[in-house]
Amino acid sequence: MIHHLVSTGPQPVAPFSHAVEADGFVFVTGQMPTDPAAPDAPLPDGIAAQTRRVIDNLRIVLGGIGLGLEHVTMARIYLTQFERDYAALNALWPDFFAPGKLPARTTVGVTALAVGALVEIDLVARRP
Repeated sequence: MIHHLVSTGPQPVAPFSHAVEADGFVFVTGQMPTDPAAPDAPLPDGIAAQTRRVIDNLRIVLGGIGLGLEHVTMARIYLTQFERDYAALNALWPDFFAPGKLPARTTVGVTALAVGALVEIDLVARRP
């Protein structure tokens, strides 16, 4: 296994690696909508802005190990306001991937997330 901590990636909010690679699969830790350049800055307002920031953070982690969103096979999304935010998330989700190339996905409502976030996303990717 290879444990990755990407130097330009978001500051971990707990003790973990940004990603762990095993047998060509890359398991990317759930990312929060924090700004890697200013980890203590307020979170973006609303589900759309927070989701974009999370995706940006996931791109940073994937890019730091030579991958991109096109390598994602599975996404898990956690929402603190599921009923309110699910439709908005679904409306913007296809923008992050090539047409017809959406990864498998699970979306779960949760009671709370670290740093008071509305959304957290973790990924499984496959190295080509």
